[in-house]
Amino acid sequence: MMVLSPFKAWPVGVCLTVLFLYLPSAELAWAQSNASIASGDETLGSRVEKLIASGNRWLVGAQQPGGWWSTQDHPAVTAFALMALKGDPSKTYDDSQGPVMGQGYAFLDRHIQPDGGIYHIGLVTYNTAICMMALSVSGQDHHEDPIRKARQYLIGLQSDFGQSGVLDHPMDGGIGYGSSYDHSDMGNTLQALEALYHTQQVGESADGISQGRSLDYAAAIRFLQHCQNLSTHNPQDWVSDDLAQKGGFVYYPGSSKAGEFRDPKTGRVALRSYGSISYGGMLAYAYAELDKAAPQVQAVLQWLQANYTLEENPAMGLQGLFYYYHTMAKALTLYEMDRLALADGRMIDWRSELVDKLSDLQLEDGSWLNDNGRWWERDPALVTSYVVLTLERIHHSLK
Repeated sequence: MMVLSPFKAWPVGVCLTVLFLYLPSAELAWAQSNASIASGDETLGSRVEKLIASGNRWLVGAQQPGGWWSTQDHPAVTAFALMALKGDPSKTYDDSQGPVMGQGYAFLDRHIQPDGGIYHIGLVTYNTAICMMALSVSGQDHHEDPIRKARQYLIGLQSDFGQSGVLDHPMDGGIGYGSSYDHSDMGNTLQALEALYHTQQVGESADGISQGRSLDYAAAIRFLQHCQNLSTHNPQDWVSDDLAQKGGFVYYPGSSKAGEFRDPKTGRVALRSYGSISYGGMLAYAYAELDKAAPQVQAVLQWLQANYTLEENPAMGLQGLFYYYHTMAKALTLYEMDRLALADGRMIDWRSELVDKLSDLQLEDGSWLNDNGRWWERDPALVTSYVVLTLERIHHSLK
């Protein structure tokens, strides 16, 4: 079964091009001569492996008799746990037909629907996309056909409001919940783009030709732009060039989970950018293969550099904190950024800092959870899976 690794690097140009665009000349010389921090990688790698092992032990103990984690209603939670176990560098859970993994994958298989989706009672985009990625790393040939059908299902959810075939609405090109809400949004669009990116080889014939319908990536990029606080690429009235917001992302055109404010320069009501969805925007541009040097990518990176913190999800406090860590690690490793240049001129080893933070937040039983329960983050199975996957991304990037 040919699938892309979940750690496949974004195949565009020189790995640190974007990072160098933001460095003063002295720091640029430093970065070029220190592109690797190998001297500290062995120790950091060992620490990461221990955290992964303890988190995965907790996940194994939390699996329910029916093979699922936390809820039977949303198979995505089980899919996250399976991916966390499957990615363990020790290969302890590599056998997809072993007792733990076999039961988990059997649970996912029971949720494969005739329409190609993988879901139970709702959140069809989210559940299908996450489950697709879990199936793609199972190594089992019988999952190829469900993945192909799931790809077509997700592609069929791409929005086209207004006149058919014409990009005449801010929501055009995005993907929404699939079963509720009449709008596209960043969360579902990101999950769909990620799943399609990591399963693209399954969606191609042996000669590399795409099988079935293809996503309109130009339309998807247009939708992403319509979620970004960047007036050069987004003409909507809510967009602000205020330096505290410029370049960051909101949840969907006209709505931000971080709320709104009155722009002091324009007097208009504008939307606040926030952390997790801004890393999500950075990731989504990569999955849509927008060039790293594109102004949209550079702008969101600048916002993230200016708002870097591990104490909160910027502009959201503790809401979605572990998803913020998860999207941060995925984005910065996909862009192959070992160190991050902050707006104040500091160059930080974000991987080491994030490992320290996650180590401090781990509970005695090996799990993680958020005291703030928004977006299911009081569920230790989901949050522990987020953290383990985050740590596995970091571990892989140390090689």
